[in-house]
Amino acid sequence: MMADVLIIGGGASALQLARHLRSTMNVILLTKSSLHHSNSYLAQGGIAAALGAGDSPSFHYSDTVNAGGSTSAGQALQIMTQEASSVVHELDSIGCAFDKDHQGHFQLGREGAHGQNRIVHGGGDQTGRRIVESLTRALPPNVTVMEHHFVFELLMNDQGQCFGARSKDTGGNIHTFVSPQTVLAAGGCGQVYACTSNAETAAGDGIALAYEAGAELIDMEYIQFHPTLLYIDGHGAGLISEAVRGEGAVLVDEDGRRIMEDVHPLQDLAPRHTTAQTIFHYHRMGRKVFLDIRGVSRFQERFPSITALCLKHDVDINQGLLPVAPGCHFIMGGVKADGNGKTNVPGLYAIGETACTRVHGTSRLASNSLLEGLVFGRRTARFLNAQSTLLPARKQKKSVPPPDSLVLPGIKDIQKRTMEAAGIMRNHDDLTAHQAWLDSFPVVSNLDKSRLTKEQVTALFLLQTSRLITTAALERKESRGSHFRSDYPKEQAEWKDRTIRLQSHTKEAIS
Repeated sequence: MMADVLIIGGGASALQLARHLRSTMNVILLTKSSLHHSNSYLAQGGIAAALGAGDSPSFHYSDTVNAGGSTSAGQALQIMTQEASSVVHELDSIGCAFDKDHQGHFQLGREGAHGQNRIVHGGGDQTGRRIVESLTRALPPNVTVMEHHFVFELLMNDQGQCFGARSKDTGGNIHTFVSPQTVLAAGGCGQVYACTSNAETAAGDGIALAYEAGAELIDMEYIQFHPTLLYIDGHGAGLISEAVRGEGAVLVDEDGRRIMEDVHPLQDLAPRHTTAQTIFHYHRMGRKVFLDIRGVSRFQERFPSITALCLKHDVDINQGLLPVAPGCHFIMGGVKADGNGKTNVPGLYAIGETACTRVHGTSRLASNSLLEGLVFGRRTARFLNAQSTLLPARKQKKSVPPPDSLVLPGIKDIQKRTMEAAGIMRNHDDLTAHQAWLDSFPVVSNLDKSRLTKEQVTALFLLQTSRLITTAALERKESRGSHFRSDYPKEQAEWKDRTIRLQSHTKEAIS
């Protein structure tokens, strides 16, 4: 099939992009599952925007820089914070049901590391669902959505240009999509970890596809672990939004003592990496941590999704103590992209969590992720609207059939090992051992994945993503933001402005 723009992904950034492309373009959007099964759809948090009296984009900018360890990208972050309010008003104009007061003003909440009330929610903890549903309803007729298409390969010619992708549907049929502009909006890589808040679809597909195509990746060591996943029988059972702490919930140990009082000036609203590392420390000492919600009024009414999650796992809301533990939530790194989504590979773009514009620095400020996808999805559309729709050369690079003896580890084994070695706390010995284990499964360049099952390709993508995270984590010999090395527990001044860059077909470089 032919398209003027091919979009891989079905979350907020993909839908925002598709909605803003000009009506004369033939747009095809491929999603691995359904439009209602993505991190965007599951998002409980809201959209951060300087909409309140006394707030401003510059204050939002400063809070983001402070939470991100002062390494956020200046221009891209300035764009994001300045365009935040217009994105919210635009969604409101197409019928997105945000929470408002009796006068029709947005109800603005506060979350960790924000200095102002600036979080816009929809349905309390159903913001992502309302955004995705409103964007889906607003898709123009020139956009064809094809659900349950697992993209396993980008089409590359001998000149290093991308001209489309191949996918496999639920029946095992192979589909080829040719396009001069291919946009990766495939989300993050949370499923590379055993404990995660991410949807099952977030397995690092976009990151692995881009790396294989020669795209430059940066900041892969920066993985954000959300402090509060509901913790049941030693496993994360689902996300408890930071908005709950924004409304007065506090973290306590099994004796009822507040654990964040002497850790950070913002206490329970400290930056996520600080809070997650504190809870992790308690768990390593064999002590339980609870989110005390007894100070939150009308909890069940205001947080219906979290209430349903607790009921599903037989957690008594009325007791007011929810067992919590950190879990993988967001990757700050990814495919290096500019403010228009451009990567170093001609014809290939990246937006949303797949991309890294460096707006998040080393630790993402709460409720900036939906915002990032919406702002840069719209900007990338405006850029692509002015581009040529002429196809590059379509002579595809030759692929190599998989060996008959292809051996891959189980997905759960990859997740468990990555969690243990490259999780919240890291060290040289564990990372090196994990890297050796990953390298025992050799990478075959230009492997013809059409001959593999979906599970085999998923395992390959997870292995590649875990390798990238581990390589970067080993290289950064310091602790900064979400990256914590127990053998290098302090920030090192000489590392502040150094970026770990990873790219296939070239030597890995640090600058």
